[in-house]
Order: sequence, then structure tokens, then C-alpha cells
Amino acid sequence: MQQQPILAVIFDLDGLMFNTEELYIEVGAEVLRRRGRRFTPELLDAMMGRRPRQAIELMIQWNGLTDTVDQLEAESREVFAPILKTRLQAMPGLLPLLAALETAALPKAVATSSPRDFAEKVLSSFELLPRFQFLLTAEDVTHGKPHPEIYLTAANRLGLEPPQLLVLEDSQTGCRAAVASGAVAVAVPGPVSKHHTFEGAALVIDSLEDPQLYQAIGLDRGSAC
Repeated sequence: MQQQPILAVIFDLDGLMFNTEELYIEVGAEVLRRRGRRFTPELLDAMMGRRPRQAIELMIQWNGLTDTVDQLEAESREVFAPILKTRLQAMPGLLPLLAALETAALPKAVATSSPRDFAEKVLSSFELLPRFQFLLTAEDVTHGKPHPEIYLTAANRLGLEPPQLLVLEDSQTGCRAAVASGAVAVAVPGPVSKHHTFEGAALVIDSLEDPQLYQAIGLDRGSAC
């Protein structure tokens, strides 16, 4: 599938590792309900994969709101906190895949549009933070996805060329960033992104459990057991 062997795997966070995209829908719906607005699928598509402040700016523009980004960001965090504590789940296949990568001694990192404090909190909830070489977040780049900066930065940090990276993404915005960086992009759409288009992706699969993913990375499927 790819010209060069895969020497590292980069994970998106929201919707790819955890079910946070589904939880964001509830938060956005509640914030807009309080203002007599509706959180539409079209708005969700426009927001997915973007940094929080960019996403909130879209929400304000889309609905003609008078709130500031700071106001909506604070309110969203307040609404999200109790949902996150009780409803956060790892996506199917994540933990076996991490174990298989570790057995193969392949480096792995996280590159997310979320803020660092949020990403660290979510990863720490499953004691996963120490298992990654590094975490890149919204604060670490100037340009958010779909700009390729975050994946170019990941390649540079690993001392690798982008084609030696396999990037796992669940949204069209994130996939565009991965493809533009020159990495091998694998799309794993979730329930809220199944209708997205993933132009340039080397592979589109249903879950992190898919044997095609293990084959693309060069992993032994049995190492996930």
C-alpha cells in the first residue's frame, strides 16, 4: 500500500481514540438549545477536527450569536465536565492496537486539535499518556487542521520523513491534514463521520480492529490478542 515501511504511527484523539465526538454533539446541542438554536449535522461537519476556538467561532457565525468565543468556551467546558466523567469510552480496538505497536517496538504519538489540558486529562483517564512518545496539541502549532503543520511537526520530532508515518484520523478535516503532510493516511470514520469523504486516504476502515490496518502497519494480528 505504501512505498516505504511504516516506522511510526500517529493517532488523532477525538472520535478516533475516544468517543468524545459523540459527547461534543450533546454539549453543542445544549449550548445552542439555551439560545433557541439547533446543532445541525452541517454545523457538526464544519466543526469536526478543528481547534476548539475555531470551532466555536464557526458556531457563532453559523447561528448569528452575540456571545464571545471565551463565553461559549467556558460554558461548553461547564456542560462537558459531568458528561466526560461518566460517558468517556475508548473506541473499539484501541487498547489491543497500542499493545501490538508496543510489542513491535513501533513509536507512537498523539496529534490532536484539542487543548493540552483536555488531551492530557482524557489520556490519563485510561493511563495512556506515558505510553506515547509525545503529545502534540492545539498549543503546539500555528495552523490547525486541515493544515498539515501538526503532522509535519510530528515527523520532525520523530526524525522521520512523512511517508514513514501512518496517521489515523476519523474526520475529513484531519484526513486532509494527514494527506497534505505526505503521511500515509488511514481513515477510521466513527458514527458521526461515516458520511465524510476521505480523498487521498490510503485506506478507509470501520474500526481500529480491522486486520487491514495491522497489515498496512506491518503488524502481526496475533500480537493484539
